[in-house]
Amino acid sequence: MNDTVTSKDDYLIPQGRRAGPAMESAWSHFELARALSDSFTVYLPDRRGRGRSGPHGPDFIIQKEVEDLDALLSKTDSHFVMGVSAGAIIALNASLELKAIYKAIIFEPPLMTENLVSVDWVDRYDKEISAGKVATALVTGMLGSQMGPPALHRMPRWFLIMMSKLMMTLEGSSDGSDGPIPMKVLAPTLHYDVQLILEFEDKQQDLAAVDRLEKMIPNAKRVEFAGFHHGATGNKNRGGHPETVASEIKSFLLAQV
Repeated sequence: MNDTVTSKDDYLIPQGRRAGPAMESAWSHFELARALSDSFTVYLPDRRGRGRSGPHGPDFIIQKEVEDLDALLSKTDSHFVMGVSAGAIIALNASLELKAIYKAIIFEPPLMTENLVSVDWVDRYDKEISAGKVATALVTGMLGSQMGPPALHRMPRWFLIMMSKLMMTLEGSSDGSDGPIPMKVLAPTLHYDVQLILEFEDKQQDLAAVDRLEKMIPNAKRVEFAGFHHGATGNKNRGGHPETVASEIKSFLLAQV
């Protein structure tokens, strides 16, 4: 089901692929949605700048993403949300504001801590994207944000760029309408995810880090997946573990408060 939802600023959001009894782009989490579909109807909307959504727009702020989510919840009469990485910051921010949200899954939010990772690399990333050096920019983003396993960060930069180019070649040229969106299309959205992280920093001063979140949010449950990485919620071909993650999600969402 691929209807659109109109946000507060008249932005049209694809309601998303639907899985139920009957992200990256939405497609990257399709296996997780399928694993949840025996218990829930799951909507996988494409956030601004991704998949079938339009560009972020000149006045992009985190509130726009919250309003998009609010519109989707209203249209589908949904009350559970899940966000991954920068999407987790949106879900967390929305949970503080939207009464429609009863429960939220916050997975791997890039929260600011005392050991803050520098964002000085973003200017270099933007220049490389503008120059069409997508593979180089992806490596800059990965190293700068400290994404991926430690072993990757010990590899020579030239080798990582070569591997990045190879991955982009293998992904093909789909625009994501009927399958996964190639990384060269998604790459520019990292700039906006960093913007969300920085914008949320002020609110985070009150929330602190993940270990304090567990104590501050009512009925919170913290789960750590030993040996899993930042992409654990994604499809298996990206190193994800959708069935294991889905099992924990079901346990939390179906539990009586």
